[in-house]
Amino acid sequence: MGTAETKRDIVTYGLRRKILAGELERGARLRQDEVAEWFSASITPVREALRLLEAEGLVTSEAHRGVRVAGVDMDRLKALYVTRTLTECFALERATTRISRHELRKAERLLEQLGEASAAGDAAARNAFNQQFHFFFYDHCGLPGLRADIEARWRAFPWDLTLDRTERLDEVHGEHQEIVEAVRAVDPPRAAAALKVHIGHGFRRLAEAAAGGPVTDPFDLDAD
Repeated sequence: MGTAETKRDIVTYGLRRKILAGELERGARLRQDEVAEWFSASITPVREALRLLEAEGLVTSEAHRGVRVAGVDMDRLKALYVTRTLTECFALERATTRISRHELRKAERLLEQLGEASAAGDAAARNAFNQQFHFFFYDHCGLPGLRADIEARWRAFPWDLTLDRTERLDEVHGEHQEIVEAVRAVDPPRAAAALKVHIGHGFRRLAEAAAGGPVTDPFDLDAD
């Protein structure tokens, strides 16, 4: 956070981090006075922050019930999955021909840090390094507007519900390595295909956990 950040920005960032790190449970009530105390802020920036987070789908506001951390809306989750796949795979294809082997070492270092955070069970650090890894590539796509659009969708994705089971963490590591290898080979279609598999696996695991059972793939043209 820079020194030019407003109180609203500080509260927005802090609350978003608490939600996506799993520190605030889905459905938990958010009292404005308590939130203000957490961030040493007045009520006005808290209200502004909550409106922004409501627009992102992270909190909900209901008459006579106050503000709560939002539950998982399956339709919204499916839409995020579809748009993330389309935009991120395209961004990665563009980035593949724009990244040097020397620059790619940064992605490899981020994978090492991601592995260390996962091994330590630090969900917040794991999610942070995971985002840095992905955005290393999106930062090189050559389209700042597309990168900004992807970032907005990441802010709305329920990262707090990603599963910490060892088999999924091992699976993620392999998927990330395949992305790096495809970029190293300067093979845009292979990189995009690897990322599509990666996002798809993550969506299905998360959606099935949230729904309590199997879910259909939104990319299936016959699925509702």
